[in-house]
Amino acid sequence: MRKKLVAGNWKMNLTKTASTQVVSELAKLVADKKDVDILICPPYVNIPAVQEAAAGSNVEVGAQDVFWKDSGAFTGKVSAPMLKDLGLTYCIVGHSETRGKFGKLEIEPEEVSQFNETDHTINLKIKALLAHGIKPILCCGETLAEREAGKTDAVILEQIKGGLEGLTAAELGTLVIAYEPVWAIGTGKTCDAEEANRVCGVVRKAVADLVGADLAASMRVLYGGSVNSSNSATLFSMSDIDGGLVGGASLKAEEFSKIVHSA
Repeated sequence: MRKKLVAGNWKMNLTKTASTQVVSELAKLVADKKDVDILICPPYVNIPAVQEAAAGSNVEVGAQDVFWKDSGAFTGKVSAPMLKDLGLTYCIVGHSETRGKFGKLEIEPEEVSQFNETDHTINLKIKALLAHGIKPILCCGETLAEREAGKTDAVILEQIKGGLEGLTAAELGTLVIAYEPVWAIGTGKTCDAEEANRVCGVVRKAVADLVGADLAASMRVLYGGSVNSSNSATLFSMSDIDGGLVGGASLKAEEFSKIVHSA
């Protein structure tokens, strides 16, 4: 039986003061929920404050991204040893927004190229995290154009294959994969639960084909994309969905706690 994981990706939201208020309230609301792993991934600058607010609770803290080198002349980047030194347990990699694919575009189209990381750099990030004992949450998902062209499964397979290249089942024992259809992120559109479950099954089969059925059977596959308290119970009841990677709804303690309790 795979234990559910409900993770909140705060993206570039909330100040330090607001962060501590949300986490302090959340910790009280989910204190009795022991059968689900609960994770918050705040912006780097708020991680220590969130950790302090979550201390002694069942809320874990992770990061939203990482650089693959341990140190060096990489202005603005944060390394896996730095995250480990903070005591973080998880880190998101390969989110569609760091790939340069936005469900809801809030910048000018000509600015998208400032993101655009590749499967190769995502693979390097996963290796860096694993080397320092941090659990990667690998995001994968298709754009609306790719879905309408019937390319969903091929895109998912390509992203997983590239992300896991050169890694073995033994190395990937802590891996989590999150299926996030790009067209459902921040748009209010949610993938139908049955279809979301089907694609999560595609994710699991891809892992089985690449590194073995045992890892695929035990690995948690999350769904992300406009998850809220109204649809989370249905999504989490699906056979291949082991929790959620939640965006906007995780910024409000009461709403996020309802999603956690529905798992």
